[in-house]
Amino acid sequence: MGNSFGQIFKVSTFGESHGPALGAIIDGCPPGIEIDMDFIQSELDRRKPGQSKITTQRKEGDVVKILSGVFEGKTTGTSIGLVIENTDQKSKDYSHIADKFRPSHADNTYFEKYGIRDYRGGGRSSARETAARVAAGAIAKLLLKSLGIVIEGCVTQIGSIKCHNYLELPLSKAEENIVRCPDPEIAERMISLVQEVKKDGDSIGGVVSCVIRNCPSGLGEPVFDKFQATLGQAMLSINAAKGFQYGSGFSGVEMRGSEHNDEIYLEKGRVRTRTNNSGGIQGGITNGEDIYFDVAFKPVATIMKDQKSVNEKGEEVIVSGKGRHDPCVVPRAVPIVEAMAALVTVDFFLRNRSVKLSD
Repeated sequence: MGNSFGQIFKVSTFGESHGPALGAIIDGCPPGIEIDMDFIQSELDRRKPGQSKITTQRKEGDVVKILSGVFEGKTTGTSIGLVIENTDQKSKDYSHIADKFRPSHADNTYFEKYGIRDYRGGGRSSARETAARVAAGAIAKLLLKSLGIVIEGCVTQIGSIKCHNYLELPLSKAEENIVRCPDPEIAERMISLVQEVKKDGDSIGGVVSCVIRNCPSGLGEPVFDKFQATLGQAMLSINAAKGFQYGSGFSGVEMRGSEHNDEIYLEKGRVRTRTNNSGGIQGGITNGEDIYFDVAFKPVATIMKDQKSVNEKGEEVIVSGKGRHDPCVVPRAVPIVEAMAALVTVDFFLRNRSVKLSD
């Protein structure tokens, strides 16, 4: 239960952090989509561990293999099977918490739900599961590329350090530094903060911001399956995500309607808005403007400090942080946010094909 996402473009993931492999099955992908393996691998490389001095040093190649659904470089319309083998597990690093619940992890909640848990890196609750999402999201991105739809994400906050003007910057510059912030000066401050936190054996959170460009109007369903509702569900399903806002978000409460309303005008016969406080979505349906949103991520739960907890017997214990962990997960979360945004957009695009008989 709960391992699938999407209605028409449906992705089901499988695998655990310290199991043999992770993977995904994609149903509903249209035939004829050109599959660029180098692009899919590059997306996984953006997410994989060990990519910089401010990430976990677990060394996973995250090499993806396509087992089905692709022939001569194009999708066939049948189920696409993806697999990513795990190669650098160190399960012994977790033997000290075999019967202990780590604070702010899913150890206790999984144990309460199932009566059993995989303590090795959190098993199914590990953020390593997101590698499968990124692989599936890369295929969704390739489909969107054929439609001219572009999705770009970046880091706009770590701790109290913020990049306020990211919408005015070329977001491609975010890939030029290890923290993935499009403002080089702000990026250096963020990197210094993460290094400081890491040296202290602690962790810190931040915000990933994302923009969906050239999305057509009309995507999204009335009432429960609004575009932003599904987008929010997608983002909050990512490990460590604690908040989601789109458009003006919470800052909109400080504005009056006369300020917040997006006035409408015509541009070459197309309906446009002069401002975009709506974030590209009105009434739960896309209006053709850029869709922009933020996802807040908490500090990583595993820290290199002793913390009080209990074990499976209900005894009070001390949990000591060990192993290889990110002091800040936010830079590696950027491709995950983009992947989930791609899955949402593709699914709604395909759903919309069933609504109208003609354009």
